[in-house]
Amino acid sequence: MKTSTDELLVFVTVMDSGSITAAAEKLQQTVSGVSRALTRLEKKLDTALIRRTTRRLHLTEEGEAFLGRARAILVAMEEAEESVARGRERPSGRLRVDAASPFMLHCIAPHMSAFSALYPDIRLELTSNERIVDLLEQKVDIAIRIGALQDSTLHARTLGSSRLRVLASPAYLAQYGEPDSVEALRAHRLIGFTAPEHLNRWPLRAGPDGQQELLKIAPAITASSGETLRQLALSGWGIACLAEFMSADDLRDGRLVSILDPVLVDERQPVSAVYYQSASLAGRVRCFLDFIETRVRL
Repeated sequence: MKTSTDELLVFVTVMDSGSITAAAEKLQQTVSGVSRALTRLEKKLDTALIRRTTRRLHLTEEGEAFLGRARAILVAMEEAEESVARGRERPSGRLRVDAASPFMLHCIAPHMSAFSALYPDIRLELTSNERIVDLLEQKVDIAIRIGALQDSTLHARTLGSSRLRVLASPAYLAQYGEPDSVEALRAHRLIGFTAPEHLNRWPLRAGPDGQQELLKIAPAITASSGETLRQLALSGWGIACLAEFMSADDLRDGRLVSILDPVLVDERQPVSAVYYQSASLAGRVRCFLDFIETRVRL
């Protein structure tokens, strides 16, 4: 016959309380009932767990080994019950999510109707910043960050990574021609970021033997938002280096063309969701991250 969780609870409580009487009081049971539960447990296990004296209870060697296992089982049961209880609750309240405008426009906003249908009691506030925000200062619950994370006390979940490509519109290439080398690229109108400067290093093998993997460009026009760069490229203004998460549809539909693929380095930008751990926010944060992770294919 298998042991029951009630018997495990009695055994652990007796040892934590120091006596059968104290355990009975804590469990709101009779002393005789606690004593019988211990006896049943030992009989089922066919071994003595406790040596009883007039003053103290002592664990046998088998009892000491079994106590640790019993504790682990009870903790796992409690966690499972709490998880089910949380699942029955409908997450509600405000959830503020921040992301750079391209990611917000292409990867978050298109799915928010479906999210709200699943979680109607969560009030979303979506903000866009091109630079890293202070979560506490800006009262942000989740921030989507693109690129390597700096050392931080924040919790993070990796959502994937997005490849960089060098792109131009068919209209631009028809008017100015397609560069067939890194050197030829330098003669074209290049679109870059105002800041940070490292975003103006494109993943192209530029050295004589292909050693250098990042080409530092001299942009003819700069912008602070990747979405502005995308719009400039779509309008035929020049050539840009864009992440696939914001340009994949343009490539598929022929609005933009990938160029210089033979010398392109497989450079990928990690995409992460960062947040502070908070008991009051945990349900909302978990719901949003689980949802967006299934929708954003990076």
